[in-house]
Amino acid sequence: MAITLAEINKLRQKTQAGLMDCKKALTEAEGDMDAAIEILRKKGQMVAAKRSDREASEGCVLAKVDGNFAAMVALKCETDFVAKNADFVALTTQILDLAVANKCKTLDEVKALSINGRTIPDLITERSGVTGEKMELDGYNTVEGDFVCAYNHMNQNFLCTLVAMNKPCDANVAKNVAMQVAAMAPVALDEASVPESVKESEMKANIEKAKQNQINKAVEAAIKKAGVNPAHVDSEDHIESNMAKGWITAEQAAMVREIKVKVAEEKAASLPEQMIQNIANGMLGKFFKESCLLDQAYIDDNKVSVAQYLDSVEKGLTVTDFKRFTLRAE
Repeated sequence: MAITLAEINKLRQKTQAGLMDCKKALTEAEGDMDAAIEILRKKGQMVAAKRSDREASEGCVLAKVDGNFAAMVALKCETDFVAKNADFVALTTQILDLAVANKCKTLDEVKALSINGRTIPDLITERSGVTGEKMELDGYNTVEGDFVCAYNHMNQNFLCTLVAMNKPCDANVAKNVAMQVAAMAPVALDEASVPESVKESEMKANIEKAKQNQINKAVEAAIKKAGVNPAHVDSEDHIESNMAKGWITAEQAAMVREIKVKVAEEKAASLPEQMIQNIANGMLGKFFKESCLLDQAYIDDNKVSVAQYLDSVEKGLTVTDFKRFTLRAE
């Protein structure tokens, strides 16, 4: 039977599939709209199954504010070409609009939503069938507060941030903080927000690092005192290659190996516990300053922290929550 352009366009509006795919599906379904939708859906499922082992590392990340609620979502795909496709961006926008309208708090809630009688996963599967690429919904995050802000970095749809403030404020101030989150990738709001397990893990690693640094300094000093350049013997590979070059002798190499073992053991046995603890605490403080949003140096004036910047704008103004999602490896 003949398939009209009106029917093809109707199916395209319902499924967002390509014109030729819609025509083929309608022809196969002999003009039955519901059957054609099912054909497109199954085609998408087959594509998704074939490409399930592929990595969806590109995509579209969008963010939106509605009153005191803000959300962002990432729809992933395999290539930048598909990520920038207008229909792919439109589907991401549809999903986000619906999620915000329903004030969804979790990704599962978003996936349970439907558009024109079809669930979000079905729509994604259909789009996968059109593009031939693996697609997956990921990175759904929300914040709520007395004032919220959403930021799409460079409007390129690969990095978005959300920020919630404790009181109404100038939109530019909130945007400045959202840009800080984008640029500096904090892992927590403040020191109190860092889980105890993370603090303990950091402290344990800091203690070991502090001990090793002190041992390394003692070994290096001993090697220098023995008349050998530490840079020439900092690894077994360097020792071997520098002997071959004639930069050190076999006797010097043997002496250095002995020094490394002896001095390291002696230094490890005599390290002052309180000194190591103090060094480790200092390293932990640096971790908080670099990783906690309110403690970070403000990007537009590194002489003040983000907390100090906000307090200078308005006494008591602060951030209550933030979220960040990026498709780029960091």
